[in-house]
Amino acid sequence: MSESLPVVYLARHGETAWSLSGQHTGVTDLPLTDRGERNARRLRERLQGLTFAKVFTSPLQRARRTCELAGFGDRAEVFGDLVEWNYGEYEGKRTEEIRAKRPDWQLFRDGCPGGESPDQIGARADRVVKRIREVQGNVLIFSSGHILRVMTARWLGLEPLAGKYFLLSTASLSALGYEHELSQPVIRLWNDTSHVGS
Repeated sequence: MSESLPVVYLARHGETAWSLSGQHTGVTDLPLTDRGERNARRLRERLQGLTFAKVFTSPLQRARRTCELAGFGDRAEVFGDLVEWNYGEYEGKRTEEIRAKRPDWQLFRDGCPGGESPDQIGARADRVVKRIREVQGNVLIFSSGHILRVMTARWLGLEPLAGKYFLLSTASLSALGYEHELSQPVIRLWNDTSHVGS
């Protein structure tokens, strides 16, 4: 792979109380846990030596704080389309609670009542992909798991549904890029948590 082709690094925010408990956290603006803050600081070490033409963050505090602790708070642009999936009536609920009433429910296929459909979050992800492809150079993004998974699917030209295949851990680092030329988008790194402590 040519090192001159741009790379888009994806940093999922550090742990929150709800990511720990498995509750769907869309627009609820939760802070990081102590461990979430520690692991966000470890992202700083992981990202050391990399240079970025642009840094974008979700407006939610869990992403903004992760960005700040990773050392990029002073240069990050808040980008509203990077906010997490709006779970509507499923906000704060665990998957098993939802499936107790809707046994066949799948987020990436069905979306959420009172929240966003896969097509709606896919349209947001498309706007993110368009914007980062306009940047000359590497990009770093701080956001939440499900929007980053849908964005990855759209980066690859797949439907939002394909986001279900791209598991992301808190404080993980992933990278999207190209093989050979800008017309061949690829995943270069996925869900790296080698820098994260227990």
